[in-house]
Amino acid sequence: MSPLRWQMIALCFVANIINFLDRSNLAIAVPHIEAELHLSSFQVGLGLSAFFWTYALMQVPVGWLIDRFGVRRCLAGSVLWWSLFTAATAFISGLPSLLAARLLLGVGEAGALPGFAKVVFNWFPRTERGVASSIFDSGSRVGSALALPLVAWLVASVGWRQSFIWTGLLGFIWVAVWFWLYRDPKDHSHVTEAECALLRESQRTHDEPIENSPVSLGYLLKQRTIWGMMIGFFCLNFAIYFFITWFPTFLIKARHFSMEEVQYYGLFPALFAIPFGWIGGAVSDALLRRGWSATRARKTCLVGGMLVSCVIAFAPLVQSSVTALVLMGASYAALAFTAANIWTLPGEVAPSAGNVALIGALQNGAANLAGIGITTFTGLLLTLTGGSFVLPLAVAGALCIVGALSYLFIMGPVERISAPENTRS
Repeated sequence: MSPLRWQMIALCFVANIINFLDRSNLAIAVPHIEAELHLSSFQVGLGLSAFFWTYALMQVPVGWLIDRFGVRRCLAGSVLWWSLFTAATAFISGLPSLLAARLLLGVGEAGALPGFAKVVFNWFPRTERGVASSIFDSGSRVGSALALPLVAWLVASVGWRQSFIWTGLLGFIWVAVWFWLYRDPKDHSHVTEAECALLRESQRTHDEPIENSPVSLGYLLKQRTIWGMMIGFFCLNFAIYFFITWFPTFLIKARHFSMEEVQYYGLFPALFAIPFGWIGGAVSDALLRRGWSATRARKTCLVGGMLVSCVIAFAPLVQSSVTALVLMGASYAALAFTAANIWTLPGEVAPSAGNVALIGALQNGAANLAGIGITTFTGLLLTLTGGSFVLPLAVAGALCIVGALSYLFIMGPVERISAPENTRS
């Protein structure tokens, strides 16, 4: 296989760092925005959740566009769009403009993860997709980890408004590099026809050829496997988005950390999660190479990771802040371990190469409804309870268990969904 595949996934990794840096910077600037714009915790919760409304809503249209027009143009357009509205957040003057900036940011970022899943499908054989998915997915943890010290430093140095402009500029640089380097294997001058043939053979994992015409959205939504994927990812994201939205506030208000302490100790869960994401992809790929079925290999990692992640529920109950950070780190690591395997699923179950990004978008769209839930739900409960995180994190822990059950029982075998007869070649 061409070593260029690692260059392509490295580009996705960097894009995902920028993706999560740009969606996380608001959470770090919250105390300053609350003070300057005189917003309540509930209003800030609305602002944090606004991103997820359009992000979830646009998943399916953008996934269809990626399958139809190619990942090179569509992913570049997504990054340009979200970078523009990251920078535009610097000019907000109240709740309406905050909501507008975050809604438009969500439109752009909708193309990121389905696009990365398509790159993995295009460039990697089946037994490497877990590792490849874990690499691009770990960019979310790196971005979240970098956001704490970087945005906090920018806020302290140039103010919270300028911090959005500087982080927004990163995406424009990435797009220039992406257009210079990325091509699909069949269009790349340094990929031989023999290497393309190996990729096509790897994509032909069942009796039916992968070159079938794409099936309809309605047909996909009738499949039990798709619903199991959507419910499981929803449950994972309900927990994982706490770290991207309310975690800095949890450390400051519930654990009484200073902003300087947040810059250092707040990095721990994300840094702990990064290698466990890689381990999650490597373990399931290794099980495949040892002869395990895709169902056993992927589901073992999915279910096990979700069950461990439920320890997030105990973080607000312990007295020691160190113990709370350890529990948060363990939960985030287990979520990362699971997420690497979640992103192998679109390529495993797609009935057609023309459905990979769309299926990725379906599961990601359902998952990001959880972003709306955790941000708004937490903001409302903080307002009603005077700042208690006990109930929001208890719900997050319970949903981790529900997610494990969804992957175990609702999602069917991890294998290609059969296309309807009238679409077969």
